[in-house]
Amino acid sequence: MPHIHEKIDFTVAIFVVHGGKILLIHHRKLDKWLPLGGHIELDEDPEMAALREAREECGFEVELIGERPPTTETGTRALIAPRFLDIHRISDTHEHIGMIYWARPKNSSAAQCAVEEHHDIRWCSSEELEHLQPVMSNAVKWYCRQAIAEIR
Repeated sequence: MPHIHEKIDFTVAIFVVHGGKILLIHHRKLDKWLPLGGHIELDEDPEMAALREAREECGFEVELIGERPPTTETGTRALIAPRFLDIHRISDTHEHIGMIYWARPKNSSAAQCAVEEHHDIRWCSSEELEHLQPVMSNAVKWYCRQAIAEIR
């Protein structure tokens, strides 16, 4: 997806937990272990983007976990709130505002690698995060461990 703006874009990160493990991808372009995720497209809201990215990157449907306020009425649709928000630098001139969601698989946890985007996809326990190569950032490790701890 091309950048929507030259300085900043909105993105989603989906930390999918199943059986005490987190689903991670080894991103081909960035050469990093990351959660599922990507850019929010112009015709999407954050919830739609999170569900689409999860489906595209792992091959199964997920259920986003979070609170949806009871405020939907004509002209308004309440969205599931992200668990966290962050802003992270992509280059010297570009940043992403990340909407960070927790999720669980809906019907299957058999992940399929999107080989055009990723080197690998795998379920990892909290302990296994320390042994990934390349090394995962401390911020992503924290989110992984937090999601595993909260989704039981």
